Amino acid sequence: MTPLRVAAPDTNVDRLNSMTKRLLPLVALSTAMSTALAGCSMAPTYRVPTSVAPTAAFKADPGWAPANPSDAVAKGAWWTLFGDETLDALEAKVAITNQNLAYYRASYAQALATARVDRAALLPTVGATIGATRQGAVSTSGPASSTFTATGTASWAPDLWGSLTNTARAARANAQASAAELANATLSAQGALATDYFALRGIDAQAAMLDATLVSYRRSLAITRNKFAAGTASSADVDTARTTLANAEANRRDLDRQRVGYETAIAVLVGENPSAFAIKPAAWRPVVPAVPGVVPSAVLERRPDIANAERLVAAANANIGVQRAAFFPTVSLTAELGTSAASFSSLFGAATSAWSLGASAAQTLLDWGARSAKVAGARAAYDAAVATYRQTVLSAFQEVETDLAGVDGYRAEAVHYHAASESADRAEAVTRNEYQAGTVDFTTVTTAQATAYAARVNLIGNTVNQQNAAVALIEAIGGQWIGPVDLSPSPKQPVN
Repeated sequence: MTPLRVAAPDTNVDRLNSMTKRLLPLVALSTAMSTALAGCSMAPTYRVPTSVAPTAAFKADPGWAPANPSDAVAKGAWWTLFGDETLDALEAKVAITNQNLAYYRASYAQALATARVDRAALLPTVGATIGATRQGAVSTSGPASSTFTATGTASWAPDLWGSLTNTARAARANAQASAAELANATLSAQGALATDYFALRGIDAQAAMLDATLVSYRRSLAITRNKFAAGTASSADVDTARTTLANAEANRRDLDRQRVGYETAIAVLVGENPSAFAIKPAAWRPVVPAVPGVVPSAVLERRPDIANAERLVAAANANIGVQRAAFFPTVSLTAELGTSAASFSSLFGAATSAWSLGASAAQTLLDWGARSAKVAGARAAYDAAVATYRQTVLSAFQEVETDLAGVDGYRAEAVHYHAASESADRAEAVTRNEYQAGTVDFTTVTTAQATAYAARVNLIGNTVNQQNAAVALIEAIGGQWIGPVDLSPSPKQPVN
């Protein structure tokens, strides 16, 4: 068999480049036609849907004014308002290691890739093939022959009716909606972490308070036993003191149980194994951010769920154009430049080259109403997206109103809880002294102790509620406000 003869590599590369250059004018012509024809779109002109008419201020706090949506405002590290380094470190992990957020990041990356694919469909497709064939007759001993071929192709479907353009627009809007969904999930995860963390620190504060209370209860039991030995107290008083102490010790163990629940929840939020995760008890920092007197409700535009809903409306609007374009014919343009020769060295000669241009159009003549049904479905999907957007805005205003009321209410309650705790502490000290003096029975002491303990728990719970209300309000407005912080007084320790 005669071996295939191949010309020098650099010579053939030059010839292949020359062939490619011949094809470039066809590609340029297609691109120019794409630019000229891309302006036609069957999609309705998009406008952001109207929602509720804004009022002059929020009902729960007249110092707050309503707003128009704009998710581009930076959210900021709002958790630093609470002045807790441990919380800061945990929040920094959420955006990186939380697995739910990893899912939303991957979904966003997928949406971006889809948008790039749909955008690429607007441009011509260019390809090239090269081949070699060696053939001869089996029944004869004649010489074999070789054939070399090279072909360059370009094809393009001009977007005459905006179908591809609207598909790309819808994909871009969906990618933006996915980005807003990621932002919303991030804010929710950060808020959930802060809420669990404040609950855990509230339990730590209760545990520290209850440890001091247990010291007081043990002292009361010792005093009662001494009085019983002296004949000035009954055995019932001893049993009552012992019961009070046992119940307090059981409550202390239950606080440990509750703490483990919050600790494991935090571990999952930061993407760590709960079995190897621990948060050390620390001195309680009852920091509650001060809500500014005036914050414009334009911050509602920062809510990522509103941005997500609006972008889905834009995608649905573009999809109407995609479906309407199906009523019009599709046009395809093709160009081909090819060459063939018996030897590779002469493959790219002008005498062996040929070119062709082609165009085709296709139109569906009868589909029994399928296209009309798709347009109707696209319009219905658009109406549904608009309704979802409007409901999201309404829900946002509801959440801000509710959370403003919560912040204001818990703040007002704090004054009374502080007064109640201080009064209960004094009453407990007085009744204990009176019992030692023999002027009251032990039932009065236990009642005062129970009241004082409940008042301390309520005071800690109120501070945690204030912190959680602040977190909920931050989530409701879509990010942080800027303002000073207010250190609430620490809960009173029991009087020994």
